[in-house]
Amino acid sequence: MKTEKTVYKNDKIGAQYTILHHPSGLDIYLMKMEGFSTVNAAFATRYGSVNTTFKTGDDKDFVTVPMGIAHYLEHKLFENEDCDVFELYAKTGANGNAYTSFDQTVYTFSCTDNYLDSLGILLDFVQAPYFTEQTVEKERGIIAQEIKMCSDSPERQCFYNLLKAMYVNHPVRIDIAGTVESIQEINAELLYKCYNAFYDLHNMILVIAGDVDEDDILAVCDEHLKSSKDRQLEVSFPDEPYEVAQEVISESFTVGTPLFNIGFKCDAAKGQELLKKQLCANMLIQLISNSASPLYKKLYELGLINNAFSSEVFFGEGYFSCIFDGESNEPLKVRDMIIEEIERIKREGIDSERFEIIKKSAYGSLVWEFNNTEICVNNLLGAGLMRVDLFDTVDHLAALTEQDLMDNIDELFDTKRVAVSIIQN
Repeated sequence: MKTEKTVYKNDKIGAQYTILHHPSGLDIYLMKMEGFSTVNAAFATRYGSVNTTFKTGDDKDFVTVPMGIAHYLEHKLFENEDCDVFELYAKTGANGNAYTSFDQTVYTFSCTDNYLDSLGILLDFVQAPYFTEQTVEKERGIIAQEIKMCSDSPERQCFYNLLKAMYVNHPVRIDIAGTVESIQEINAELLYKCYNAFYDLHNMILVIAGDVDEDDILAVCDEHLKSSKDRQLEVSFPDEPYEVAQEVISESFTVGTPLFNIGFKCDAAKGQELLKKQLCANMLIQLISNSASPLYKKLYELGLINNAFSSEVFFGEGYFSCIFDGESNEPLKVRDMIIEEIERIKREGIDSERFEIIKKSAYGSLVWEFNNTEICVNNLLGAGLMRVDLFDTVDHLAALTEQDLMDNIDELFDTKRVAVSIIQN
């Protein structure tokens, strides 16, 4: 079989990227950025902490594995039978790293020289799992200690408590690393089972941005990629009720000022629907609460928030929410005032002038991001894992109207689906 090639262009911003559909089953995303000294790369699988129930074409039924296994697997892949991967990267001068999120695991490197050698290292170690009961047991104590350290962070606990308050059944409510109890169930056999299911090249993508040569990269991929059959992976999630699990959750820590996370639970989405929903949510969050908004000024003047106040759109496989966080002695009052502002916008509509300012700012930021190799890799990665064209974001944002936001505000900010997490003394 031959590598197929698709080129995507956007004349509005003068950028393009290529997808190489490799015979191995892997899609390779390349963005050539002439004159840039740094090359960034990411090798990713659609596998994160929430993917605990799955089956392949070889399985009769779905299997459920312990929470935290995706993160555990990421740790173990950096060790092979001969040496540590970081020692190999040290010889090429690359900085290697990895992370596991709720719905993806990503292995990265950045370098200024020898990017082809570093790419070979990346492809080799991610495709060469080596687990024994001894090495798995050695890692158990390290990860348990990591879990305990993270549980000592009030900011982290505030966020995870919010997820527990919003979600009744979805595994997003559990820490990415799992629990000290759940990781006790992980063994080499389970790691191999999860690896074989999710580290199938048909479920993965490779992304590279920088001043690179397409033919050279393809030659490295031809040499190092191991062809695999499509394992026909299916994932399953429990039914999630419409309502939040609980309206308020509180925990005590030693903090100077109480911390809060306020979350609006929304319906999940995929593909183009998810992309449009994310853009609408981001715009609405800015209109509701950015530093130029009437709400922000009022909250600040009343001493209900400080400079720590922020917001985000949090989404992934089977979950979507809009979150506000910060510090306040009266977090429930902050929640009530956010709800009041949302209801006002629903009644009175959107401030057209502020909408145009925020939209132009967002568009400008998006265009600027195409001048940074690391951000380009991250954005391509997000689009590729979502199975959408990166430039769809540009086009959808350019076409976004006030009416689009008003059509979505009821679902994105349903004031009956709000949860609050508080950390206080």
